[in-house]
Amino acid sequence: MEIKIPKEVRQHKETIFFGLSARQFLCAAAAVGIAAVMYLCLKGPFGQEAASWACILAAAPVAVAGFFSYNGLTLERFLWAFLKSEFLCAGKRVFRSEDLYYRALGRKEADDFD
Repeated sequence: MEIKIPKEVRQHKETIFFGLSARQFLCAAAAVGIAAVMYLCLKGPFGQEAASWACILAAAPVAVAGFFSYNGLTLERFLWAFLKSEFLCAGKRVFRSEDLYYRALGRKEADDFD
């Protein structure tokens, strides 16, 4: 039996079933469950085709949440960081430089060179 050990320990992900992590497996199982319930509930009133599209649209976000990773962030952490940076803490940021040399000399502004 051969076990692969990653060079970087922080890159190791524990797998539990079919090579999926616990998060991925639970989200995939939840997506399948949501799709099955949606299909069985909507098959009668809307027909098979409309019910199948509805169950795909309902289950897709749950499945994506389990597999999404951006710079090591899960979907909920990424969305929270995005909301904070774009809406909650957003604002006009102005860069003002300060010349420490002129302040050390006691001048308030940079004078023209004479």
